[in-house]
Amino acid sequence: MHRLSSTSTRSLRRAAAKANKKAVSAAQTTTVLQQTRGAHKDIKFSNDGRAAILKGVDILANAVQVTLGPKDLRPGARSGKRPSQTRSWSSSGIEHDVSTGHPYLSLDPGKGEKHWFAGGTSAPCRNVIIEQPFGGPKITKDGVTVAKAITLKDKFENLGARLVQDVASKTNEVAGDGTTTATVLARAIYSEGVKNVAAGCNPMDLRRGAQAAVTRVVDYLSAHAKTVTTTAEIAQVATISANGDAHIGGLIAQAMEKVGKEGVITVKEGRTIEDEIEITEGMRFDRGFISPYFVTDVKSQKVEFEKPLILLSEKKISLLQDILPTLEAAAQARRPLLIIAEDVDGEALAALILNKLRGQLSVCAVKAPGFGDNRKSILGDLAILTGGTVFSPELDIPLERATPDMLGSTGSVTITKDDTIILNGEGTAEAIAARCETIRSLVEDPTTGEFDRSKLQERLAKLSGGVAVIKVGGSSEVEVGEKKDRYDDALNATRAAVEEGILPGGGTALLKASLQLVTSTASANGNATSAALGGIKPIETANFDQELGVAIIRRAITQPARAILTNAGHDAAVIVGTLLQSSSAPSSATMSPSLSASSSEPTSNADPAAFAFGYDSATGTYCDMVARGIVDPFKVVRTALVDAAGVASLLTTSECCVVDAPEEKQSPAGGMGGMGGMGGMGGMGGF
Repeated sequence: MHRLSSTSTRSLRRAAAKANKKAVSAAQTTTVLQQTRGAHKDIKFSNDGRAAILKGVDILANAVQVTLGPKDLRPGARSGKRPSQTRSWSSSGIEHDVSTGHPYLSLDPGKGEKHWFAGGTSAPCRNVIIEQPFGGPKITKDGVTVAKAITLKDKFENLGARLVQDVASKTNEVAGDGTTTATVLARAIYSEGVKNVAAGCNPMDLRRGAQAAVTRVVDYLSAHAKTVTTTAEIAQVATISANGDAHIGGLIAQAMEKVGKEGVITVKEGRTIEDEIEITEGMRFDRGFISPYFVTDVKSQKVEFEKPLILLSEKKISLLQDILPTLEAAAQARRPLLIIAEDVDGEALAALILNKLRGQLSVCAVKAPGFGDNRKSILGDLAILTGGTVFSPELDIPLERATPDMLGSTGSVTITKDDTIILNGEGTAEAIAARCETIRSLVEDPTTGEFDRSKLQERLAKLSGGVAVIKVGGSSEVEVGEKKDRYDDALNATRAAVEEGILPGGGTALLKASLQLVTSTASANGNATSAALGGIKPIETANFDQELGVAIIRRAITQPARAILTNAGHDAAVIVGTLLQSSSAPSSATMSPSLSASSSEPTSNADPAAFAFGYDSATGTYCDMVARGIVDPFKVVRTALVDAAGVASLLTTSECCVVDAPEEKQSPAGGMGGMGGMGGMGGMGGF
């Protein structure tokens, strides 16, 4: 019989402990995987699932909808004259009382009639206050910001909220505005669709009918869109989108007038109380002089050249012999020289500084802007703008063989330690136009990513127009943030208006378009009366359920106008009915609806049968909405309707909802009972 040594025994024990530890770890991993794979789901079918989704859609839409429309007008504060006050007024629009600072709107300067607002002129209908993880609460009226901030506890309801968030986000991404309208439309379409599906309609036919109706509405609105041509029209669009703030509208119109339709306008937070605008014409990039020895104006620390020659190189320049021919060409022409390259160092940089200090040559070196392919593209833009050539590895001619005709030229250059501005480049107009068209085609390419598209738009603006920066001021961070949101909305709406034209605002365009949604069955025509339907071709449908899909869109597209009127404190049903009747019966529009505490509100002399005839919620009057400056960009309205109808009608086809089940709370484990004593172990026999 052999006995193991103590060393062997310890080794066996260690091996056994290690194997046991691995077994426990494997068991724990298996348990976690089983829990993950076996996590149970909650499922709702049919009407139960659609009802839960609808509840989530309603909650989110109610939160977003309060931001739609002009300032809320309290009963008794819509109009009237204030005695014993000195007032200053004009026909230009919103003014302020000299002594009290109270805002008003001139209605008829000849009679001295004014519309007095209950509060500030630029305040939105209602704001939403959002708690943030860091910093103070955010105050905003931006629909997509409100939508993204909402997460519901009930997971089925949150499904509906998330889908409407996607509608708002997509609309904001494409049009830059109209997110609140898209949310209101999505809720209206889905709620009507759910009712019809519950009544036994085929959801696929409802969707087909809805899509046919949307196509008819888009075609109708496209035919009535008005092209934006003047600065005043641009200011109107921006003012309406900024909730009546004429200052914001004027500043954006000024910026767009300076930099052109393709110019870049950015909005940043400023550091002062007042709003500021900074406009840069020509090509500007964020690279300054390599060495302060190049400075020509010591006081302002700038390099300023008139009619300089420009050398462009993709490569790093270190040797003097590489730039010697260029230096000689600049000296013979008695013109300053600007070198833009990947970098300039070594003896090349030393020679440039020495020539500058001795006064033999005015010269400056700047690093090329951007990185990688973007740098190559920007250097190409500079070559087109200045009429020069970029020395790159693809070019067979080395840098030391550069000739004067390969150098670019420009009217003036201003260089600081941070940026460079090139004005009046001497490149040909034909070459610049061709380059702009190439960049424009890349911007419109659907395969171009969002980041690349923004860089392309920036390059296009620098070549064709300029750059404007609006710095938003305010007395607090919250105020600046709220105002910046309105600037962003106004800027996006203005760009959309310039791109595709404008429509009457206040929901009027969609309201009038609802009369075009005619079907062959009279019972499905809803609000459309026989008088209004005359001469309108019915939408082709395959069955009655598709006609109901058309009716869903017809009712839904009246909701933005109703929401605006309701938020402003007016009787939406009466006003909407009057506007719909006015399109077919001009004489009926002379009847002004009786509004609470506003019996003296006048009716405009605008043609009631006109497409632009609508209701100004801010003043409580019927008017020509376009002439009054109440407009919406066609692109915003179109995008909001198409996105909302697409998602909402698809939601009605859903028959099952699946979400992760909530985790069951584990009750705390009770104490473990005492363990009985272990009996003595018998002696181990020898091996």
